[in-house]
Amino acid sequence: MTGRDRTRRGGTRWNVVKRQAFERDRAANAPCWICVAEGAEDPTIDYSLGYSTGPRAYEADHYVPVHDHPELEYDLANIRAAHQSCNRRRGKRASISQLGSPSRDWRRGLRG
Repeated sequence: MTGRDRTRRGGTRWNVVKRQAFERDRAANAPCWICVAEGAEDPTIDYSLGYSTGPRAYEADHYVPVHDHPELEYDLANIRAAHQSCNRRRGKRASISQLGSPSRDWRRGLRG
């Protein structure tokens, strides 16, 4: 394995996984998972722009950051569709919670 293969950016293995994720997500017309989690008005990704060619373009995002879990770097199940701008804004932070809103305010019972 060459040094280039060991690094995600520009590595051959990463390029294969990235291409597989793009094809999977484009076929499903997958929205930006970050926008969906944040309740954004328009989570639509413009797949016609290709990969990482503008803020609304597709970018493969590691749902669980590779910084914390390097073993998931090439795991296709860990790749989510994101806007380039959303993915870069999120950076290496942990995934956004997708638990939703609580059914009621449980803190009320704690107040005196």
